[in-house]
Amino acid sequence: MSTAKPPVKAGQGAPKKAPQSREDRLKAALKANMGKRKAQARARAAGDAGTTEQDKG
Repeated sequence: MSTAKPPVKAGQGAPKKAPQSREDRLKAALKANMGKRKAQARARAAGDAGTTEQDKG
């Protein structure tokens, strides 16, 4: 007896993993996006700390 698995054809097994992996990818993308936005907000807050609304223009 052989313990080798039969070759998997393209498209088989993918639908079961696709929703979970898609969800994981979306979660990771959202986390990265939120991190970027927070960093931008912190940079803006630090840059705007010395100016007032009248100074901006």
